Amino acid sequence: MTRKYFGTDGIRGTSNQPPMTADIALKVGMAAGRKFTGRGDFRHRVVIGKDTRLSGYMVEPALTAGFVSVGMDVILVGPLPTPAIAMLTRSLRADLGVMISASHNPYQDNGIKLFGPDGYKLSDQVELEIEQGIDNPDNISLAAPKMLGRATRLDDARGRYIEFAKSSFPRDQLLKGLKVVVDCANGAAYKVAPTVLWELEADVIAMGDNPDGFNINDNCGSTSTDAMCARVVEEGAHLGIALDGDADRLIICDENGHLIDGDQLMALITASWADRGLLKGGGLVSTVMSNMGLEKFLADKGLDLVRTAVGDRYVVEHMRKHGFNVGGEQSGHMVLNDFATTGDGLIAALQVLSVIINEGRPVSEVCRSFDPYPQVLKNVRYQAGKPLESPAVIAAIAAGEKKLASTGRLLIRKSGTEPLIRVMGEGENIDIVNQVVDEIVHEVEKVAG
Repeated sequence: MTRKYFGTDGIRGTSNQPPMTADIALKVGMAAGRKFTGRGDFRHRVVIGKDTRLSGYMVEPALTAGFVSVGMDVILVGPLPTPAIAMLTRSLRADLGVMISASHNPYQDNGIKLFGPDGYKLSDQVELEIEQGIDNPDNISLAAPKMLGRATRLDDARGRYIEFAKSSFPRDQLLKGLKVVVDCANGAAYKVAPTVLWELEADVIAMGDNPDGFNINDNCGSTSTDAMCARVVEEGAHLGIALDGDADRLIICDENGHLIDGDQLMALITASWADRGLLKGGGLVSTVMSNMGLEKFLADKGLDLVRTAVGDRYVVEHMRKHGFNVGGEQSGHMVLNDFATTGDGLIAALQVLSVIINEGRPVSEVCRSFDPYPQVLKNVRYQAGKPLESPAVIAAIAAGEKKLASTGRLLIRKSGTEPLIRVMGEGENIDIVNQVVDEIVHEVEKVAG
């Protein structure tokens, strides 16, 4: 059964338009709250966090009203990274965690991510059950007046997460002598990320740390890294760290201002953990987007690369089922489940920094483990219809696969969070890859209008 509201990473859309209206947020609170209030005879509680978008002031009280109406106590923690909400859900023995964020999207968008009592994102089946409640609010049993929930604010939530993040860093190490630029994307980590790095004795240059409700991900953060890269060179820093709006994604640049993507960072962490006897599962779990060069690098070390569908939730599901402790995405989501139940950009950065400190060499050397195959990714926006079912598009994809043959691969898919068709090509010959991708994009654009 197809989900109506939930995509690959929660509910997401333009603020004040379906599905991101106050009315739907209210119903999400009612439906999710009722789903998670049958676990025992005690006061049920939900933790709600958010990023820095203006629309958070609309979504947060609507969700709160929904949860309170079915008898759940609400713990409000304000702007904090998505992984902090997952951590606090477990730490506070809450029944549910909610993060109000559209991640790397612009301020106009917002979203709702839900975590179960174990700190992991909900399964497709549970999301479907919640959707049934959203569409049938009259069937939801409301609490009696004396059983209504209460809403309180947890004042030390930020400090709890700061200590949690620091505890993931080796106790016998500090970042003394390391000059770090950290771009917080004017988002959820604007306070905690610079604080963690500073308390570990790094020389910290913070940027993207002055949110105003509108500037989240605006020419800053992991999806817009030019300013960070320039600042690293200007300041003579050892590296730059860029997070996205909800800080579950990480991109790094070296001392020369050159970017290092998630594939390289996962290669570094996986190899380091394998050498130290910490790696579980015999390799790394990533998605179909990861570079063929990463796969070859791991194979040369006797390690596996297991690919899943795009979306960190699918990575995490495979990790849990098969006993892996390192996973992630090329885009910068990295899940290190020895520490966290979901992607955590700050904790992943600390693991990378630990290797850099140990190596004592420039970041440009330490963080580039393999030569990636040339990869081209282009997006085509569409309004309606099913462009990938067009005979012309199908024919173009088949022709492209024939041209790449055994020297490369194609991946064409619909985005789970935006109305986009993503066309990715990868192979040994960049000219052939560009030609194939352009031909497919041309056919998709004709159908998409």
